Amino acid sequence: MQVFHRRPSVCIFCTFSQLQPRRARSTQNAKIGLSRSPLGRKHGGAHGRVQNSRSSSRIKLPEPKDTRKWTRGRESPSPAEAQEVILSRLAKLGEDVPNAYLWKSQDLSEEAVKRAFINFRKNMESQIHSRSGEFRTLFGMFIENGEQTLDTQLRHAFYSHVLGRNFTAQDIKTQQALADLRFPAEWYPRTREYQRTIHLHVGPTNSGKTYHALKRLEAAETGCYAGPLRLLAHEVYTRLNNSGKPCALVTGEEQRAPEGQPKDWKMTSCTVEMVPLSTELDVAVVDEIQMLGSKERGWAWTGAVLGLRARELHLCGEMRAVPLVKELAAICGDKLEVHTYERLTPLRMEGRSLKGDLTKLRKGDCLISFSVLGIHSLRNQIQKMTGRKVAVVYGSLPPETRAAQARLFNDPDNDYDFLVASDAVGMGLNLSIKRVIFESIAKSNGHILRTLPISDIRQIAGRAGRYRTATQAKELFPAPPAACVPDNVGLVTTLEGRDYHIVRKALETEPAPLESAGIFPPANVVQRFSSYFPPGTPFSYIIQRLHDIALMSPRFHLCSLRDQLLIADAIHPVKNLTVADRILLTAAPANARNPAMKVLMHELASCIAKQKGGGLLEIENLKLEVLDNPPQGDREALKKLETLHKGIVLYLWLSFRFPGVFTSRPLAMHTKNLVEQAIETTLDQLSLTYAKLRLMRQELRKRMSSLSQQQLGAEADELGPELADDEGEYPGVDLEDDGLFVDEPRIEAAGIGETGETGKSMETVDTGDTGGPNDAQTAEGTDEGTDEGHQREHPVPRF
Repeated sequence: MQVFHRRPSVCIFCTFSQLQPRRARSTQNAKIGLSRSPLGRKHGGAHGRVQNSRSSSRIKLPEPKDTRKWTRGRESPSPAEAQEVILSRLAKLGEDVPNAYLWKSQDLSEEAVKRAFINFRKNMESQIHSRSGEFRTLFGMFIENGEQTLDTQLRHAFYSHVLGRNFTAQDIKTQQALADLRFPAEWYPRTREYQRTIHLHVGPTNSGKTYHALKRLEAAETGCYAGPLRLLAHEVYTRLNNSGKPCALVTGEEQRAPEGQPKDWKMTSCTVEMVPLSTELDVAVVDEIQMLGSKERGWAWTGAVLGLRARELHLCGEMRAVPLVKELAAICGDKLEVHTYERLTPLRMEGRSLKGDLTKLRKGDCLISFSVLGIHSLRNQIQKMTGRKVAVVYGSLPPETRAAQARLFNDPDNDYDFLVASDAVGMGLNLSIKRVIFESIAKSNGHILRTLPISDIRQIAGRAGRYRTATQAKELFPAPPAACVPDNVGLVTTLEGRDYHIVRKALETEPAPLESAGIFPPANVVQRFSSYFPPGTPFSYIIQRLHDIALMSPRFHLCSLRDQLLIADAIHPVKNLTVADRILLTAAPANARNPAMKVLMHELASCIAKQKGGGLLEIENLKLEVLDNPPQGDREALKKLETLHKGIVLYLWLSFRFPGVFTSRPLAMHTKNLVEQAIETTLDQLSLTYAKLRLMRQELRKRMSSLSQQQLGAEADELGPELADDEGEYPGVDLEDDGLFVDEPRIEAAGIGETGETGKSMETVDTGDTGGPNDAQTAEGTDEGTDEGHQREHPVPRF
């Protein structure tokens, strides 16, 4: 029997301690008198690191002369207009501040708070009018994330202004010592006692790399699979159990024990956020290891690599992850073996796009769309135009439904000729796709539409030409062919000509290597850090402060706090919550930008504080009465159902963390299934077809083209490239309205040159449309390929 060997007691970290550390964010105090203000940094992503644009994984573009984006049929604000908005939000903050619960908990009088705000506002207005660094930061945040981000940043700047000046020199020194996050490998001391062997399987899509790792898992006595999507975790769970290998399924909202093993199961398939770090394993497989570099979810992959106590750790992903994984293995003192694979079937770009003509579809085609509304409108239009059936696959489909749809598409002997899917197919789902067609190359991040990065385009496109057949799909892990199969060519194209050149260029371009791995401070660090603040200090300010002053190694970055800050503010008035409770609640999969979810989050936190009232039918802000209405094919009904679905998912997530409070898990699971069925029925009944979406977007483009083209020019040039986002690109389309958006300036900027697929000028190519249908609600919450990128499933006790 193989045993773990304790490695020598030589401190491996000394090897790297001579590297110059960096702060997670600029620690230069802002001129407005803030203490480590979140505004005192350049706009470089949520973790505050300004990325080197030369190493961006996105397509490189010349600097645009015009930073305009489009929203609701008009131009986004110029710097002068942004000044007015920022000043108005600052004034609104002044109205809210005296009544804030915070100041009562700090024993501050209303007059003292007003005086402090007058000083804060005076200094801030000076910076805004002069358009100095603070204004540049706020303007960049506003362009990228909207007014709500302004409110959050201004509020926390004021918190820092009032609370930060009470820190003594010793307080600041102690905080900085606790915020030393340079050595995250030390957060897992039990794992560091053992010598592990890391097998890194890298190669392009459809190369068999995951197959080899899973075969090793199949042969192990104990182990786990960790994937980026619930769909992938469910697929491995199903296949292992069908092969006679009892396996449990563990995701943030669901746990299924294998039959006959209600607990202490030996094999687990889970989402990467739920990896069992406290369990000794023979083999662990972590899929899509390049997600280490994600600004939002990278912490989960880093935690798995550093913390899994497995004799063999198999990491599967792209070649660009190799240098970073080598560094992580050296930090841990583990042995690393790199296994390189080549693509098993050829992949090539077709000669032209479909020019928007859905009648040109062929059997085995897969159209990629980035919203549930777009997926269903495409399905309806294709079935109407071709008379053939269309399968659909996206994240929020119940697993059993998703598997049934995949089987229908994979079976060559039925009349399901086409597939319309989200980008979830890019993560390795078992689908026999012959040709991938991008309906759009712009995707929502919850706020704006962004052109897909090179790595995402290549990963999705690589699903064309899969070697698995319908017969092989019934096997556990069908073996790949021994050599490349030249006859099974994977084809790639776009629905619209405007996107064609971008996809073609992306397939010809290798993405840059990963620079750093994402981390979050562990719960014990956050708890100790919070103990140095007075009772009643906003938890959002504490975690923001920790991120602002954190000392970091160059090979790590702090992941974003986007929703955590909003959730922390929503539950701040709830009394009797411990710091551990607040840490866990801020990790919940709740979209705190949705007012209804903020209210629900407050109510659920109150149940935890009172340790009662958590039955599903007792939660007033879960609008279960929505299910009493028969499904209707309109957008308003869809939004209500989606909000209810998000609320029930949140309830289920909390029921695994606070089982003594939220006691209606079986009823919640049943209700979740009912809501999903109602959503499917509503989507089927929607009268908004893809053709109507195209016409509406064309009309929107005509209105936009009639607007002035000069309004932003001089002022945008004045601010310069600092307004570019942290990937070296300029902001896209604001997602604040009905989802009928195009990203014309954005798409043209991302076009890598001035010609389309035919060599003509982009303006002379008649493409009809640019972006795919996208809905602010559906893109945000019901598509796992879109939503899971920012939905977190943090287990206890990690923050």
